[in-house]
Amino acid sequence: MPTTLQAPNTIADCEAEAAELVLDRLTAPDAMGIGQAILALALQHFPGRAVAIQVELDAHPLFVYFMDGTNAGNADWINKKKNVVRRFGKSSWQVRLEFLGRKADFQAETGLDPVNYRAEGGAVPLNVRGQGRVGCLIVSGLDGWEDHALAVAGMRQWLKGRSGAAG
Repeated sequence: MPTTLQAPNTIADCEAEAAELVLDRLTAPDAMGIGQAILALALQHFPGRAVAIQVELDAHPLFVYFMDGTNAGNADWINKKKNVVRRFGKSSWQVRLEFLGRKADFQAETGLDPVNYRAEGGAVPLNVRGQGRVGCLIVSGLDGWEDHALAVAGMRQWLKGRSGAAG
């Protein structure tokens, strides 16, 4: 029986998760591996549900996959969530939890246009050791917490495979 995916419930858990997901590098083959790990988990945990996955450097996408059933709305959500990561330097899920914890309205407090920014789960910064954030991993198509949990689970699975292969 597959394990259940969960998103963190606290800021501290989000911060610990981010510290765990630091990369040694981010190349195009790395992005493909991360994207494929997420796709495999999406098919396993969310059968019949359409998901879009994007792994990118800040300058350009390295891996993009939109399952059948996704649409332009998913591309729009990818951009909104990615913009939150770029602006705040942390996952869109963590930003959401921070505002919910203060009972603050994200759009009202930040003044950011909801057409371009949404604090929903699914976008995770891609941090490279010694460089900081170099890009984003974004998942769209599920509930925000599911998008986040899927993105992180895929990263963890890919990192685990790399450490096993590095032997």
